[in-house]
Amino acid sequence: MPGLAQRRRISNISGDPIELGFMARVFVQATLPHKSTDSLAFTRRNGRLTLKITADKDFGLPYGRYPRLLLAWMTREACRTKSRRLELGHSLSSFMAQLGLTPTGGRSGTIPRVRDQMTRLFLSTISFTDYDPAVGKLADDRFAVTDRTRLWWSPTEDEDRPLWGSYVVLSELGYRALAERPVPVDMAALRSLRSPLALDVYCWLTYRNSYLKRPTRIPWPALAVQFGAGYSDRRNFKRKFTQALRQVLEVYPSARVAKVPGGLRLVPSPSHVEPEAFR
Repeated sequence: MPGLAQRRRISNISGDPIELGFMARVFVQATLPHKSTDSLAFTRRNGRLTLKITADKDFGLPYGRYPRLLLAWMTREACRTKSRRLELGHSLSSFMAQLGLTPTGGRSGTIPRVRDQMTRLFLSTISFTDYDPAVGKLADDRFAVTDRTRLWWSPTEDEDRPLWGSYVVLSELGYRALAERPVPVDMAALRSLRSPLALDVYCWLTYRNSYLKRPTRIPWPALAVQFGAGYSDRRNFKRKFTQALRQVLEVYPSARVAKVPGGLRLVPSPSHVEPEAFR
């Protein structure tokens, strides 16, 4: 992985400087919930890989766009600092600015929603299981996202009040899941995407194009298993996926991907972040 000084010079495929960030590879291969659910457990599968998230019963599962932006921030900071302790800055407002979010109050504002999703994510437990029944291979990692969480702000206090000492300490396996071989992304592109599905598709295309060698057809059922949990039916998923793909191609126009009968066709394309960032 390049050092910090090198990362500042990383460009996109057009040669334009970018704000280099990272997304944990495991959360690119198997993604978080898109929508709210009453369940306290969530499962996503991609081939042999199975992601399971178990919520704290008092808070629920993380879902939507904000936990993805949080994970990108956490992954970038873990890679940058080489530390399990992640500092959250001087105020909630300044922290949200790092996520590309404008702080707004009220019941439906960004402030209570970000607070809620941070709590859900930090208090969740995760398992990643790689199981190959043909040969009996099993690899399983289970961990709490954080070993310690200290969020000191109060809903009744000024949102610009400094967050004295606010931080999280990643669990050892949580740190490894984030920092080992993460997927480089353009943070500005990530922040510009409005739907959680679009964020997932952007990270997935950037990752796939870093190693894709020949045209590949991916059927809709496989895409639905990887991305589509929670959609009412396959037709609704295809419609939502197509909308998300259209958003992604606006920020990543060099990706060569098209709908074909029965699925998508990927053609080897430049990754959105120049290849050296993957080393």
